[in-house]
Amino acid sequence: MVIEVSGLFGILILIGDIYAILNTVQARTTLGVKAAWIAAVLLLPIAGLIAWYFFGPREPKLDS
Repeated sequence: MVIEVSGLFGILILIGDIYAILNTVQARTTLGVKAAWIAAVLLLPIAGLIAWYFFGPREPKLDS
């Protein structure tokens, strides 16, 4: 089974993946965790992006 992602949906997935990778690189976590999340997003673009959104490294929110 081959799943092809193209057109506007493909561009949106690419933008989301780039956003996830940049946020992962900027997160204050260990290098191993960063590498694992980047590999997940690169190897599984859609599933990795969804997993990163729910479980990925987050910066603590500052209370005003």
